[in-house]
Amino acid sequence: MAIGWSSDLATGVEAIDNQHREIFNRVDRLSAACSEGKGKDEVLRLLLFLEGYVKEHFAAEERLQLRHAYPKYDAHKSQHARFITDLARLTGEFKAVGATLSLVIMANKTLTSWLVQHIAGTDTEFARYLREEAGA
Repeated sequence: MAIGWSSDLATGVEAIDNQHREIFNRVDRLSAACSEGKGKDEVLRLLLFLEGYVKEHFAAEERLQLRHAYPKYDAHKSQHARFITDLARLTGEFKAVGATLSLVIMANKTLTSWLVQHIAGTDTEFARYLREEAGA
């Protein structure tokens, strides 16, 4: 199931939006690979990319939240930590057993679910806060 970036997901912060687009692009690659029967080849590339990229992205997002005194910072940071834990679990399983079909399906489901729930929900809520703060 591919999930594309759309402008209604934009935070208005170019660096954050660009990072979100890249995350969407990478997860969409996994979805496409799965539908073509090539998910096993793509899962390692995606997990290795995400291990570094999301930590950098989350740190940038959290700095922005702190700078703007975002009242839901702790809850937002907690979601980031949970995703990093889920990602580490997937990566650990991959290293232990290789790219099994169940791992490819779990990675696709976990990552897609996170995109929908976190970026489309939590991050757009933060974007609204930034816009309201800018308008105040």
